Amino acid sequence: MTEYVVLIVGDADRWWTTMDAEKRTAGYAEYERFAAELVRRGHRITGGAELHATSEGKRVPAGGGAVTDGPFTETAEQVGGFYQVESDDLDDLLECCQIIAALGDAVQVRRTVSAEDRA
Repeated sequence: MTEYVVLIVGDADRWWTTMDAEKRTAGYAEYERFAAELVRRGHRITGGAELHATSEGKRVPAGGGAVTDGPFTETAEQVGGFYQVESDDLDDLLECCQIIAALGDAVQVRRTVSAEDRA
């Protein structure tokens, strides 16, 4: 199986600052449906997490240097969470990602670099 990272990209803080409890609950239910659908279709979730608010983030600049608080000031989209998924069917994985994309955030799927890729 090939390992992929499914990144949820958008306004990462929207869930907590603009959504009422009912909408958040419905949104989380869709993420649960996404995970169940992955398993049902034979994909394997090996990791993942929702991330805390971007305001809690720290940034180390390219090349090193002073650590700063928060996200990039010029970026409207942030990664709000991720899944690590093993799959033999990228097209089907992407179809499953439509479930969470329908909530309003973009989804980026990237293949991870394996030991064989480095050889």
